[in-house]
Amino acid sequence: MKNGPGSGIFVRTVRAAGRALPAVPLAVGRRIRRATHAHGAGESGLSKLIELHAVHSMGDALITLALASTIFFSVPTDEARGRVALYLAVTMAPFILLAPVIGPLLDRLPHGRRAAMAGALLARGALALVIASVVVSGGLELYPAALGVMVCSKAYNIVRAAVVPRLQPQRVSLVKANARITLTGLIAAGAAAPLGLGLNAIGERWPLYGACVLTVMGAFLSFRLPGQVDLARGERKVHLAELAEARAVLASSKEDGGRGGVLRSVDSPVFKALLANASLRALSGFLLFFLAFLLRNEPLSGLTAAFSLGLVAVAAGTGNALGNLMGNWIRDRAPELILLVVLILGLSVTVTAAASYLTVTVVAVCATAGICQALGKLSLDAMIQRDVPEVVRTSAFARSETTLQMAWVGGGAIGILLPLNGTLGMTVAACLVALGTLTTLRGLLSATRRGSPHPRVR
Repeated sequence: MKNGPGSGIFVRTVRAAGRALPAVPLAVGRRIRRATHAHGAGESGLSKLIELHAVHSMGDALITLALASTIFFSVPTDEARGRVALYLAVTMAPFILLAPVIGPLLDRLPHGRRAAMAGALLARGALALVIASVVVSGGLELYPAALGVMVCSKAYNIVRAAVVPRLQPQRVSLVKANARITLTGLIAAGAAAPLGLGLNAIGERWPLYGACVLTVMGAFLSFRLPGQVDLARGERKVHLAELAEARAVLASSKEDGGRGGVLRSVDSPVFKALLANASLRALSGFLLFFLAFLLRNEPLSGLTAAFSLGLVAVAAGTGNALGNLMGNWIRDRAPELILLVVLILGLSVTVTAAASYLTVTVVAVCATAGICQALGKLSLDAMIQRDVPEVVRTSAFARSETTLQMAWVGGGAIGILLPLNGTLGMTVAACLVALGTLTTLRGLLSATRRGSPHPRVR
């Protein structure tokens, strides 16, 4: 039987489609590669760190999706409060060890930074499999496993932040380098969301299986980072000698001798930046849990509970992405100045919402909190990378992450315990930002006027 003319057209169409389909992901891949390699990032090796962080963020998104459906959305409000309170208590515990144990340990292993990141990723993948075994039943084993996942993620992040100055291109400031890494992570996490939903449709365990696969990929990418991430043999001897000197000074002087004590000296701009970020992180934790419970029972005017929750979540996520975009676009400004601006912005918007609790003001608070948290964290990281000696930089990041996590948990605890009243909630939100502003405004203003006395870190 001969094929008709229509059959030939069909065959040619199928062949053309077969040639065109691979071209789409290849074109997307080329555009992503151009973006990650821009402004010298390809030559310096920063692009490889950006790609690694994208894979890490996708894995985090899949684990978060699996945990969110188990801890919060699958139970009634009263029971959810108890579960979330337990989750907050459990997640706070490991950070007691992050600063005094994990940070100093990583400072002593600067020649194994790539291995440390790979190990943290693989450990997180193993814990994802543990969570997969109990995620359906919601057993108590879920919480220590989730705790371990958070510790591994933070350990990876503090090492990643500590090595950025070694991969910083000449034409890119530290704020921009941090913003590019974080923004890529957000995009990757967003891209992982539909993947996670598709896997969740197959079964509740499948997003966790996907996260495990991604952690293996991330471990492989860790070893693709440039060798300069790890100290060379000669550098190790100098590093260990300086580290011993710094530890001796820390042990013998309450003032920390100016060596690695910038996070504890009340006059240090880095300490002021940490306090400012703590207030913004407390605001974020408070809004997350307070609005999650409030809007389930009292939706925004004219909206359903589900739409209200979705609206504030989108506002917060968009604000966070916009903050990182601004960090990437902004010209080389002093991080202290950026912090001052976000504090004033956050205080203005929360006070407005407290005075007038409306749908538009609540959404504005969530979006502003996302912007302020993103820009504030970028500024803090840049100041640590700029001002803290490399020998104790990982410990400084560990202490910073611990402080910010404690602030987030504290804000979340207030959100859980507070009566579900919108005006009261926005008043508390304004007080959190006001506390951070009042305690840091003078110090940040002085640092901005003086300018940084420290050279650009290389």
